[in-house]
Formats: sequence, structure tokens, C-alpha cells
Amino acid sequence: MTAIAWSLVGLMAASLGVLTTALFAGLGRIDGQLASLGARIDTQGAYLGSRIDAQGARIDAQGARIEAQGATLGARIEAQGATLSTRIDALGATLSARIDDLGQEFRADVRELRGETR
Repeated sequence: MTAIAWSLVGLMAASLGVLTTALFAGLGRIDGQLASLGARIDTQGAYLGSRIDAQGARIDAQGARIEAQGATLGARIEAQGATLSTRIDALGATLSARIDDLGQEFRADVRELRGETR
């Protein structure tokens, strides 16, 4: 009976050894898979980072173009404003002179109708 008990203990020890070996082999495989997954994630992160950096550079270049166009547009608006202001002043002076002339003619016509002479 003791021999059977010791045989069972030996069998259980051997089974435990096989089970432990399988467990550690499985853990090693899991570690390998996790390392592989980590490397893939790092690669994707680097790729995504480079794409984001490239997009940022494109946005910066477009921003510089927009600023340059804004400066050009501002200068053109200023030039047009100066030209328009000069034209409005000239037309205003011409219009004032015409109004004054018409006013003089109107006053003369009114005096004539009243029979006044000056």
C-alpha cells in the first residue's frame, strides 16, 4: 500500500512538473506575443506621428500663404481707399461748385421774378 501511495505521489509530482513546464512555456509565448504587439503599436505610433507632423507642416505653409495674401490684399485695399477718397473729394468739390452756380442762377431768377435789381 505504501508503494502505491509513493507511486501516486511520484505520478502527481511528474504531472505537476509537466503542468509547470507547460504553464511557463505558455507564459513565455504570451510574453513574446505582447512584445510583438508592443512593437507593432510603437511602429504605428511612429507612423501616425510622422503623418501628423507632415500635416502640421502643410498647415503652417498654408498659413504663411494666407498671411502673405492678406498683406497683399490689405495693401490693395489701402491703395483703392486712397484713390477712392481722392475721387470722392474731387467730385464733392465739383458738385459743390455746381450747386453754388445753380444757387446763384436760382437767386437771380427769383430776383428777376420779384422785379428786383441789384
